[in-house]
Amino acid sequence: MTRPRREPPAWVRLLDRLNPLVVAVLRSPVHWLLGAGLMLVSVTGRRSGRTYTIPVGYHDVGDAVIVLVSDAAHRQWWRNYRTPAGASLRLRGRPVAVDGWAPPPDDPEFGRRVEQAFRRVGFVARIFGIEFDPAVGLTDAQRAAFAAFARVVVFRRVAT
Repeated sequence: MTRPRREPPAWVRLLDRLNPLVVAVLRSPVHWLLGAGLMLVSVTGRRSGRTYTIPVGYHDVGDAVIVLVSDAAHRQWWRNYRTPAGASLRLRGRPVAVDGWAPPPDDPEFGRRVEQAFRRVGFVARIFGIEFDPAVGLTDAQRAAFAAFARVVVFRRVAT
């Protein structure tokens, strides 16, 4: 049985309308205006084979670039990484070849990467409605609350 799909929130539709402008800025010489927290992900659709380029927020944690996907039920692109797959990022104005993977919520890497993002930028947890205490870490209840409507995609740089 298929569940009826609810309409995405108004703010999601607004952001979608701004995406072409954000993409243009991130591809331009003035990418630094938005590049501190946004990057471009070029994704080849699983079924369509078309390449889509979308702006996303990111967290560079050294060994990986992490993207927290809010309202994941209304976002399609991250599903291309349910199994590891190649991708192209435009990060701080430069192309970067990566392999991406969206670990499932029951995978230890899911919780570890969410916690890394929350530790890196304290207010991010509150955006997801989570009162994160770095001294305690991500609890099982917080992990479940995050997983109920969000996902994480982990991009690792490909050796050149």
